[in-house]
Amino acid sequence: MRELRPTLTFAPELLLKAQGIRAAIFDVDGVLTDGRLYISEAGETLKTFNVLDGHGLKLLAQAGITPLVITGRDSPAVRRRLADLGLQHAAFGAHDKVAAAEQLLSNLQVGWDELAVIGDDWPDLPLMLRARFVAAPAQAHVEVRALADYVTALPGGLGAAREFCDLLLIAAGRYADLLTGGSLATLDAAARPVGA
Repeated sequence: MRELRPTLTFAPELLLKAQGIRAAIFDVDGVLTDGRLYISEAGETLKTFNVLDGHGLKLLAQAGITPLVITGRDSPAVRRRLADLGLQHAAFGAHDKVAAAEQLLSNLQVGWDELAVIGDDWPDLPLMLRARFVAAPAQAHVEVRALADYVTALPGGLGAAREFCDLLLIAAGRYADLLTGGSLATLDAAARPVGA
């Protein structure tokens, strides 16, 4: 039988900066999606989401790091995706992302110094200037990448959010037990006979 052990690593100074995070803000367009908008003839906006990113958000919550979503748009697709993931803390159609963040953080009793943010464009900069740890997807605007502590190898909508989640999980010391405990429990359940 093969041994399951973590292989993912990040620079020690990066992990040190990301320690103590209790909540993480995710933008939607360009972070949880690839930033493209598909608009039907009837005007319905369609978005695509990556299951790796979704699982990363669920793992963060399991590890005690609360995922928050703040987006400048409101869409039934985004609301549906967040509901499917069981995410309860979000602000939709937020033109002032700092005000939206302050409300969410106040409700959770989390300070800016306990917050990580991942964003891709200028509307995310005010959040990024205040947060303890900041990340940007590979395709983010140059000014956002310049401000980030970490720029993901993967683009938004294609694993960038998962990469960010994995970094936070490693910094929190939870990645290894979630990997081995969660994966082994899933494998054990799959190997059990029906009805066991």
